[in-house]
This record gives sequence, structure tokens and C-alpha cells, in this order.
Amino acid sequence: MGTAAKKIEREFLMSEKDFNLISELAYDYTGIVLGDHKQDMVYGRLARRMRDLGLNTFSDYCALISDPKAPEISRFINAITTNLTSFFREEHHFDFLRDKGLVELERTNKDRKIRAWSAGCSTGEEPYSISMTLNEYLPFKTWDVKILATDLDSNVLHKASQGIYDKERVDGLSKGRLKKWFLSDRNHTDIVKVAGCLQDLVRFKRLNLLESWPMKGRFDFIFCRNVMIYFNDETQQVLLNRFADVLKPRGYLFIGHSENLHDAGKRFDSLGKTIYQLKG
Repeated sequence: MGTAAKKIEREFLMSEKDFNLISELAYDYTGIVLGDHKQDMVYGRLARRMRDLGLNTFSDYCALISDPKAPEISRFINAITTNLTSFFREEHHFDFLRDKGLVELERTNKDRKIRAWSAGCSTGEEPYSISMTLNEYLPFKTWDVKILATDLDSNVLHKASQGIYDKERVDGLSKGRLKKWFLSDRNHTDIVKVAGCLQDLVRFKRLNLLESWPMKGRFDFIFCRNVMIYFNDETQQVLLNRFADVLKPRGYLFIGHSENLHDAGKRFDSLGKTIYQLKG
């Protein structure tokens, strides 16, 4: 039975060249880095697409997704990015937040309040990365900080709210951050738990971005990264303008590696590296 299962798993040949091209395209389209240890995951998810499409080789599939305008691109992105995230993904966003964004917010926010939104938060790594950044910048200051984290998928929100991760998920973090912000369990050495002080800042809620938004206050900054790639241009424009409407004047918007503001860019100043500031 094991041999048969293995045969089914490897019914398609995926060469090193195929995987390298898939990794390059994944990075170009989403900003996600697919390391060699992700080969089995990539194979399993894309093999389903190949069966649906009636393709025989990964080379055929690579040819199909090499055209960024191909209809298959959205399905490719969905297959490889569904709930695929990491702590401090696209780290330059967090560097900017720490080195410039929070410096400016500290200077201008006389009420000592910060409101942030992680839109499309998946399993929670992004909002917890935001929470770490805020805690590291404002460790001894009395600030009223709240981070809203939303997603359409209630299953990933449940996982995110628990704040428990396989140890391999935090391999890329420094020893200092691991020691300060994560708890270990001697009885379960393969998992870690996010420190309570990080969780205290984050509120997880289910939200469909295309429906009405119940939030009343405005945000100092919004992270919405690698979410708009799932929508057509018209829907993206609507969504971006809605983000502009709920940002405070001069608030920040962080978007994904392969995304852009299109016409909605008229409402923002570009700060480079997919970081934008609302005009005001």
C-alpha cells in the first residue's frame, strides 16, 4: 500500500529546473520565497491543478503560468499561498514601520493611540509580527495600542487566536526574539506559543473585505499584502479606495510584493517598496 501511495504522489516528474522556475514565478507574483524544503508541498498542491487541467508534465504547467496574464495565474497563486505566511515576511515593511513610521506616529499622535489593521491575516504571523515591532519600539511607554486582524477563513483565525506554532515556523527569528516573545513547553518541544503581551494587542475577527466593514475608527496603518491578487482590477480599485477612506490623514498602507495601486495611487504618496502614505 505504501508503494502504491508513493506512486500516486509522484505520478508527475518535477525536475529541479521545474521547481526553480515555479519558485521564481511564486516570488515574482507574491513575494513568497519557496525554499527547497517546500518541494513536497508545492508538488502536492500543483499536482491537483495538473490533473484538473489534463496536463502530463510540470514543464507544461510551467509554460502555462509563465504568462502573467494567463487565467491560471490566480489558481496557481491560490494553490501555493493559501494560508502560507511567515513571521516578518517582506521584512522591509517592518523595518520601515520601526525606523520611520512609528517615529512619525510618536511625534504626531498626541493622544498616544495607535490603531493598526492586518487585513487577510491568515494564521496570525503578520499581526504578531506587527505586535512584536510595536512592543519593541514602545516597550516602556504607555500607549493605547490595538491591532485588528481579519480574515475570511474562520479556521485560520482560530489557529491565529491560539498563537501556537510548530517550532519550524519560527526558525527564521533571532534568538533574542524567540526568547523574549515565545514560550516553550518541556512536554511539547515541537511547538511554541506567542507571549501573552503580544496577543493582548491583537483582536481577531472574521471579515469578508468585499462586504461592509463594521469598524468606526480610522487606522494609523494597514497591512493588506498578497490579498488583492485574488481580485480583478475593478475590485482592487474599490478596495484600495475603501482603505484610503479608513486611514487617518498621512496613514500608511503596506501592500504585497507584486501588487500596485493603479488609479487609487492618486490618493497616496509612494514611499517605495510597496509602502504608501495617504495624502492629507
